[in-house]
Amino acid sequence: MRVAIVTESFPPDVNGVAHCALRTAEHLARRGHDPLVIAPAGPQLPEPGQDPCPVVRVPSLPLPGYPQVRVALPGRRTAAAIAAHRTDIVHLASPFVLGVRGLAAATRLRIPAVAVYQTDLAGYAKTYLNAGEAAAWRRIRGVHTGAARTLAPSTASVSALEGQGVPRVHLWPRGVDSVRFHPGHRDEELRRELAPRGELIVGYVGRLAAEKQVELLAEVCALPGVRVVVVGDGPSLPGLKTALPGAVFLGRRTGDDLARIYASLDVFCHTGPFETFCQTVQEAMASGVPVVAPAAGGPLDLVDHGRTGLLVPPGDATAVRVAVQMLHADPRLRVRFAAAARAAVAARTWEAVGDLLLDHYAQVLVERQAVAA
Repeated sequence: MRVAIVTESFPPDVNGVAHCALRTAEHLARRGHDPLVIAPAGPQLPEPGQDPCPVVRVPSLPLPGYPQVRVALPGRRTAAAIAAHRTDIVHLASPFVLGVRGLAAATRLRIPAVAVYQTDLAGYAKTYLNAGEAAAWRRIRGVHTGAARTLAPSTASVSALEGQGVPRVHLWPRGVDSVRFHPGHRDEELRRELAPRGELIVGYVGRLAAEKQVELLAEVCALPGVRVVVVGDGPSLPGLKTALPGAVFLGRRTGDDLARIYASLDVFCHTGPFETFCQTVQEAMASGVPVVAPAAGGPLDLVDHGRTGLLVPPGDATAVRVAVQMLHADPRLRVRFAAAARAAVAARTWEAVGDLLLDHYAQVLVERQAVAA
């Protein structure tokens, strides 16, 4: 099967869309298929030999005010690459700008497209503009209606899309590398560096941007015997250094270094309410760390409240603090949550999730052949 993955982001970018697109390309190549990736070009190039398949880089510009996000420029390169690849199916990863052109090319070439919903654009519009949610949903609905099938990563996302009139929505979750993210990578030397007085280590991993609401950890920073550790980068970093006194900021971390940090935490806190899935929660759980997360979006599927972690009302800093206090006061509860969290996600491998994706592709191709017949 020849698959063109048109993605708004790809490594060396570090975000959920880029990571999922990379894992998809890797799985297709391992299973003997022929993937091609089309992605915006960025200032950094991957190391030679790192990409699992050919990658076409489309000229792009940084998003004003958020340079980590690249916006592809108009051009014919996307359509030409899909045609030259002799693509059987187009995979649109979080289609917004480049994905719209990928869908247009697929439509002209009469190639079925699968659209993967990964970004809550309506939530972002509310955060940054305090308006524009209806317009964001019109764009989402327009793009995804043109696809043969939409794949959403959580039941909350499925419900949101169907509620907005998007047709043909199916559930497709995300995998986790449960070998890399493993409790065995806990590092006592690192823990002593981060919390020299033996404090409870509470961590956040992710982008530092307004929609993530990391400032909700301010009350946690004020708790005695607690050290907050923040991993990530983004436009909110300067303000968060002021808002979270005493927190340790480690910057962006990846690979085995990130896995070591996850496993060395006592509690993982996610604060953003606009997650369609929330891969960092799943990675923390695979690392054997109890989770505190908002009762909204993707975490509703991941966190079993009272068994693998605690769900709190979105945007409630006091509820986050109270949840951390509960876990701080009860080490046995932390141990129980940690073991249950690891067990809940250990089997959710990228291989299993990738095979589910191949099933979706096959079903779309069969449906297209039936219509043609």
